[in-house]
This record gives sequence, structure tokens and C-alpha cells, in this order.
Amino acid sequence: MQVARAQQPIAAAAVTLVLWIFAVASFLPPLFKYTSQSLLLIIAAGIGIFVCLVLHLFFIAMAAKRLDRSPVAWVLVSLVFMPVASIIGLILFEWFSEQEKQTTA
Repeated sequence: MQVARAQQPIAAAAVTLVLWIFAVASFLPPLFKYTSQSLLLIIAAGIGIFVCLVLHLFFIAMAAKRLDRSPVAWVLVSLVFMPVASIIGLILFEWFSEQEKQTTA
């Protein structure tokens, strides 16, 4: 039952992670040519990176708390190994939640 309570914050964490990746991608070589031409785009992308990162970490902490795990540890691991740890964690969470649904059914 704990997995069901944590699915909403995990889904929100996945959305904020995708938005963070898009904001960071605007500073990578293929898109940087367009981003660097406008100060407004640079500011918007920077604000997007910050807001998405904070919300992502908040949702990770919320999910950890609902799963009776240490929110501080989950947030630190997600922050230090960003975005790889977050992507792997979200994939593993979905995999284990599907297994738990199958065993309870």
C-alpha cells in the first residue's frame, strides 16, 4: 500500500526531471546558438533549471517519506548524481511497483 501513496510524487518527480533536462539542453551546443542570442531565453532557462531542480528534489523527498525511507539520503543521492541517479531511481521504482501490484493481485 505504501507504493500507491508514493506514485503521485514519483510521477511529479519524473515530470520535473524531464523539464529540467529540457532546460539544461538549451545550453548544449545544438541549441546554445539560439539561446545565447536572447537574454530573456538565458534567464528563462536558468530560472527553469533552478525551479525544476528544487521541485524535483522536493518530490523525491516526499516519495521517500511516504515509502518510509530517509528523505535526506534520497535527496543527497539525487543531487550528487543528478540526473543519472534520478533516472535510475525512477525506473527501478516503477519496476518494483509493478512487481508489487502483480503479487497483490
